[in-house]
Amino acid sequence: MSETGSLFSSGAKGAPLAERLRPKTLDDVVGQGHLFAQGSLLQSALETGHVPNLILWGPPGCGKTTLARLIAEKSASFFVSVSAIFTGTADLKKIFEEAQARLRVGQKTLLFVDEIHRFNRAQQDTFLAHLEDGRLTLVGATTENPSFELNGALLSRSHVLTLKRLEADDLDVLAKRCEEAWGVTLAFEEDARALLFQMADGDGRALIHMMEALLRAHQEQDAPLTQETLLARLPKRASLYDKGRDGHYSLISALHKSIRGSDVNAALYWFARMLEGGEDPLYLGRRLLRMASEDIGLADPNALSQAVAAVDTFERLGSPEGELALAQVVIYLATAPKSNAAYVAYGRARDLAKRAGSLPPPSFAVNAPTRLMQTQGYGEGYLYDHDQEDAFSGQNYFPDALPREALYDPKDYGFERELRKRLDFWHKKRQEKGGGA
Repeated sequence: MSETGSLFSSGAKGAPLAERLRPKTLDDVVGQGHLFAQGSLLQSALETGHVPNLILWGPPGCGKTTLARLIAEKSASFFVSVSAIFTGTADLKKIFEEAQARLRVGQKTLLFVDEIHRFNRAQQDTFLAHLEDGRLTLVGATTENPSFELNGALLSRSHVLTLKRLEADDLDVLAKRCEEAWGVTLAFEEDARALLFQMADGDGRALIHMMEALLRAHQEQDAPLTQETLLARLPKRASLYDKGRDGHYSLISALHKSIRGSDVNAALYWFARMLEGGEDPLYLGRRLLRMASEDIGLADPNALSQAVAAVDTFERLGSPEGELALAQVVIYLATAPKSNAAYVAYGRARDLAKRAGSLPPPSFAVNAPTRLMQTQGYGEGYLYDHDQEDAFSGQNYFPDALPREALYDPKDYGFERELRKRLDFWHKKRQEKGGGA
């Protein structure tokens, strides 16, 4: 008998509400309708009974484990469920051997691995041969981006299904199911139910746990639940954020692009999200320094100074007082004029330096500290710019064998508008003096 046998029962009286509400059919699954659309991979697989290797990727509480169990029941496979956190290589070897023994009598095995990203690369590699010979079907669940956390060979043998965080309408369905199972309808004041869904943060499991706590404390004479009551009775949940994984890179990308896009309010939001998630403020400070150079540059030369000052301030004051300085520079950078001209110019210069090889500077631009160098013409013909009209000699400082290239192309706004005027002036003077374009 498949190990799924006891997983789909209604649960004993008094069992945790989450277990009692666990979906019994795919129709009971909330919030993932896109996976079951007509003609979808999963719908076709369940109709034929041939389930491919799957990686279920989604945030906590969106139904990955439940979906894996329902898939196993539909596929009539022997269901084995493990967590990568508690499973070692020896455990996997035993699972593979048992799957091979079942295959000899005509029974397939569906292995569900929760937190599959916790397996190291060598452990992930042990699956490959067993997936190839058909002894088992793998369904892995992960909250992390599979393209970062799973090796390419395993991904090439699997289909990735993306599960979505639950929206307010989905959470409302779950809340009503909780009330029906308990036989009690809770009264909420206006906005209190919306706050409950915000506190759940897209996590269906968390919502059920919170509803269970409210239902257990319910008394017939209780007044309607208010936002203040919810905040007092329910613990604050930590933000969904992992400093070392996909969430970290997604949020810093959102912060960077918000500042680049001059969306000051969104930039402050992502900045606060990362701090609330436990991010190192100095990491954020270093990234702000980068943004000041890459995305603002000389459109506002003061931007980099502001960012340096904010980091210095945080290092002197520490947290939480110093975080205000970082928030201030987030505002400054987001509202500053934007230019990537310096960033682009630097890239062009690097590219030109690689292409041009080891060309020497023009001889007039090289000091001649020795008599030998003087006799070879070093320094000869150099014009001291401060002694020239407009403090500009117009000499060409590129290597003699290298055509001049316009690497820096300032924008027509911010301080770079003034820089463009200067460059245009010097360009005209250089042409007049025969120094080249």
